[in-house]
Amino acid sequence: MTMNKLIPIVASLAAAFVLTLPAAAFAQAASEAKAAKPAAAAPKKAPAKQRTFATPEDAVKALVQAVRASDANALVEIIGPGSRSWIFTGDSVSDANEWKQFVAAYDAKNALVKEGDAKAVLQIGTDPVPFAAPMVKRGDAWAFDAEAGREEVTNRRVGRNELDTIQTLLAIVDAQREYAAKDADGNGFADYAARFVSTPGKKDGLYWTTKPGEPASPLGLLAAKAVKEGYGGKGKGGAPVPYNGYFFRILTAQGAAAPGGKYDYKVKGKLFGGFAVVAFPAKYGVSGVMSFLVNHDGVVYEADLGKDTAAVAGKLARFDPDKRWKKAPQ
Repeated sequence: MTMNKLIPIVASLAAAFVLTLPAAAFAQAASEAKAAKPAAAAPKKAPAKQRTFATPEDAVKALVQAVRASDANALVEIIGPGSRSWIFTGDSVSDANEWKQFVAAYDAKNALVKEGDAKAVLQIGTDPVPFAAPMVKRGDAWAFDAEAGREEVTNRRVGRNELDTIQTLLAIVDAQREYAAKDADGNGFADYAARFVSTPGKKDGLYWTTKPGEPASPLGLLAAKAVKEGYGGKGKGGAPVPYNGYFFRILTAQGAAAPGGKYDYKVKGKLFGGFAVVAFPAKYGVSGVMSFLVNHDGVVYEADLGKDTAAVAGKLARFDPDKRWKKAPQ
C-alpha cells in the first residue's frame, strides 16, 4: 500500500480552514480505490450554435460519444449553449461521477420514447429514468431542449448533494467526538481538532496517515469513501475542491443565537468548549442551494443565503443559528 498521496484540501481562511472534505488528505485510501476518470473542464465559452440532427437517434449517439470521451465542448454544443450553467457544477469529481453513472445506466438499458411527432425522450437504466433534456423537432432537424432539462437536472443534483452534505456533517461530528474521547493528539485533554487534516507527522487534525495495521484516523473512513468516489486532487493554484458540490469550514466560536449563548470554543489555543462546521455550495443554485451549520450538539441547521452565499458563508466566524436558520431534516 502506498502512502505518499497525501492531498491537503485545507486552505487558510480567516483563521479557520476551508476543507473540501472530498479532497482532504485522502492519502493511503487513494491506493485502495480505483481512480475515477477526471471530468472534462468546463469550456470557457459556450458555442455560438447548437448542433442539430436528422433524427433523435443521431442526437443520442452524439451525446453518448461526447460523454464517453469526457468532451466538455462537445457536450455543450450538443445539449445547447444554455446547458453550460447546469452541466458543470464547479465540482469536477461529482460531474465526472454523474456522467459515469449516465454511461453505466445507458449501457445497461436504453430506449428512445417518442411523444408525438416532434418530441422524444431518452430513457436509461434497468429502472428507466428519463434524460433530463428531451429532444424536440424544429423544422426538419432535431435538437436537445437545454432549458427544459436545466430545472430537472438541477433539482436532482441539488437534492442529492444537500442530503449527502448533511450526512457528511454528521460524520464530522462523530469524528470530532472520537478525536476528543481518545485524546488523539496526546496532550492529556479531551479537546477537539481545529483542522480537518493534520500537519504532516502530527495528529492535530481529524485525518492523518496511518501505517498498515494501525487504527484509522477519525476521518479515515470518510476519506476512503471520498477517494473511491474519485476525489483526490487540488483545484487550480492549490485551491480547495468541493466535496459533493460543497465546501466545509471549521468554526471556533458560537454566537448569541446558539444554545448556551455567545462564547469562544478555544481556550489557550485548544478547542475545549466545542466546535462547529459550516458547509456551503460551491456553485449556488447548481451544486446546492442550502447552506448548513452544525456544532458539537450534532443538530444540523440549514439556510438559503442567496446568490451571495459564498461571500456570506465565507465571513461566518461563529456558529450562530439565528432566525435565518432552521433545523434540517436528519
